[in-house]
Amino acid sequence: MRKTPAYTVPGMKPDTAAEVIGLLQERLNALNDLALTLKHIHWNVIGPHFIGVHRMLDPQVDAVRLMVDEVAERIATLGGSPVGTPGALVAARSWEDYPIGRADTSAHLAALDVVYDGIVEDQREVIAKTEEPDPVTQDMLIEHSQQLEQFQWFVRAHLETDAGTLTTAQPSTAASSSTAAKRARH
Repeated sequence: MRKTPAYTVPGMKPDTAAEVIGLLQERLNALNDLALTLKHIHWNVIGPHFIGVHRMLDPQVDAVRLMVDEVAERIATLGGSPVGTPGALVAARSWEDYPIGRADTSAHLAALDVVYDGIVEDQREVIAKTEEPDPVTQDMLIEHSQQLEQFQWFVRAHLETDAGTLTTAQPSTAASSSTAAKRARH
């Protein structure tokens, strides 16, 4: 149930703002989850490529946390109240929890690639949905997408073979992606 704000930005109707706020709340949940997942991987990655992956993830965490703040502030600007509590995030999310604990870099990166697939695909859908009602929000989401897509490229560079294919063969879940990466490395 979306709450129509009492006020919003000039030139936007409150019911339109409510729709955009709902879309942004979904992005806020996804980005908060991504920031936590990236930090979880950062703490739990092991193996011969540990330090490279460990160091690659901190700037991603920092950038995603900035995205979280920008999305929450956009919700507030539109007259909404951003919800950033863990319980609300878990209750609202439609994706599986990240399934891997302490594991080698290939397992984590394969699973993270699947996480980024979902984040980037959903981000692009919301970009399309905000074109007409709120180009300011759309512009912000496009900027975020550029970074998110680049982060996925960084991850995929670790998973790419000399033939230009990914070792993961694009399984649909983080758990199956981790298994595929382990098989490809052995």
